[in-house]
Amino acid sequence: MEQYCIPKCQKCHDGDLVPLSDFGSSGASIKYKAWVCTNPECGYNIKIRNGDIYINEPILSGINNRQRQNSTF
Repeated sequence: MEQYCIPKCQKCHDGDLVPLSDFGSSGASIKYKAWVCTNPECGYNIKIRNGDIYINEPILSGINNRQRQNSTF
């Protein structure tokens, strides 16, 4: 089992930065593609996309995506 410390958010100092993983365009797993603050009022995030680093992009809930997927069945 992998163990590590979850860092505190350096913006709000209240939430923790948690890692998120994703899949690349070819289906390969990408560990720690993004780090997001657990404090919903803060919203600080760091993301990697195509080798570039993006800081504080808007966070979307994804609820519209889920509704679209459910409506196709």
